[in-house]
Amino acid sequence: MRFIKTDIPEVMIIEPKVFTDKRGYFFESYNQKVFEANIRKITFVQDNESKSVFGTLRGLHYQLPPFVQSKLVRVVQGRVLDIAVDIRKGSPTFAKCVAIELSDENKRQLFIPKGFAHGFVVLSKEAVFAYKVDNFYSREHERGILYNDSDLNIAWQIDESQVLLLDKDKQLPCLKDAELFLYSEDYL
Repeated sequence: MRFIKTDIPEVMIIEPKVFTDKRGYFFESYNQKVFEANIRKITFVQDNESKSVFGTLRGLHYQLPPFVQSKLVRVVQGRVLDIAVDIRKGSPTFAKCVAIELSDENKRQLFIPKGFAHGFVVLSKEAVFAYKVDNFYSREHERGILYNDSDLNIAWQIDESQVLLLDKDKQLPCLKDAELFLYSEDYL
């Protein structure tokens, strides 16, 4: 596995070593020992998977303490643009975004630490998206940021008229009005 720092050093791209032959391919998608040697010690408690059609935009979501989550995300089928936004007040990279294309072809994964809002948009006909989290879901602590917040200026790579969004995500606040929390070394 290769671990690549992004413009926000805590957000890491992980490229697996893929072995292919006439039967297909094999790769190790997660190895706790290798992960902890390159990123940090972590205990993932839940795996999630979604299937979505072209234009589906899920995000930008996060949870407040004590249910803040780190995520390890990847695409099993299809192609998405994955976004991580630093929402840690006081962080040197506050309000900065990382945008990475994840696909079944590149087999890349993205590690998103605690203190980041996360979202993705489906760029292929459909996509199967899988992710691990290190804290459980809590409806009471779930928050979000409007995907097209002009202060974030995220280039989602599809026309706005093609975006499929839940009604609740259309009502999310912009970053400047969102309920956030202070930056802490605990989120590294």
